[in-house]
Amino acid sequence: MSEKLITENRKARFNYHIEETLEAGVVLKGSEVKSCREGKMNLSDAYGAFQGDELYLMNAHINEYSHGNRFNHEPRARRKLLLHRKELSKWFGAWTGGKTIVALKAYLKGGRVKVLLGLGKGKKIHDKRQDLKKKQADREISRELRSR
Repeated sequence: MSEKLITENRKARFNYHIEETLEAGVVLKGSEVKSCREGKMNLSDAYGAFQGDELYLMNAHINEYSHGNRFNHEPRARRKLLLHRKELSKWFGAWTGGKTIVALKAYLKGGRVKVLLGLGKGKKIHDKRQDLKKKQADREISRELRSR
């Protein structure tokens, strides 16, 4: 199946050590799906949170559909994520253990909106600095190799 990228949260990998990823379906209204197909979704502050025994996508912003009428959706509503029971219980244990569930990217797969979730731990400032130094060193090495 072909995938069409809707949006990507590029800051997530900068702010978190992502240990594991998981694909989840999202329960959406019709106007939300149409807006996602137009690419009007933002995951910059989106995260996963458990309420009861269900996992929800919180703080994901989906713009109102341009041709929607009074039945349009709420842009920052919580949205239920569709996962198997085993996956839910595994991630619930990690989530209560102090890890964060971060939305990494959203895409269309087979006509349905999917979200790639990452289970991670927040980086400290010195970790971010080390990552930047490593990235710069890799760039310099690749420049030297290209110039030869």
